[in-house]
Amino acid sequence: QLQLVESGGGLVQAGGSLKLSCAASGRTFSTYAVGWFRQAPGKERVFVAAINWSGGSTYYGGSVKGRVTISRDNAKNTVYLRMDSLSPDDTAVYYCAAREWPYGLVIGEDEYDDWGQGTQVTVSS
Repeated sequence: QLQLVESGGGLVQAGGSLKLSCAASGRTFSTYAVGWFRQAPGKERVFVAAINWSGGSTYYGGSVKGRVTISRDNAKNTVYLRMDSLSPDDTAVYYCAAREWPYGLVIGEDEYDDWGQGTQVTVSS
């Protein structure tokens, strides 16, 4: 099983930026597709972004498109999520998820096998 640990969350003012990290261990990470999801208080968890095993393909959810960039460094077993122009609506716990899938992207929450514990992002107005 792949272990995932998110970091980089915190408190930021509206308009600011954050870069989240998802560090993997336990398996060969370069064959995994990875996604980021977020869950705001009282709401369901929603898709944010996904990246394929090589980093050559990415996909973004509508609410963050244009403000978020997902990337990965397989040599460091890490996937990143850079978020710019943050607003209070971005306040949520952010989770990374992975599935061993050396093909394309994985989008659906139910398609992922391994999840991290999440990192809190709070955007103040």
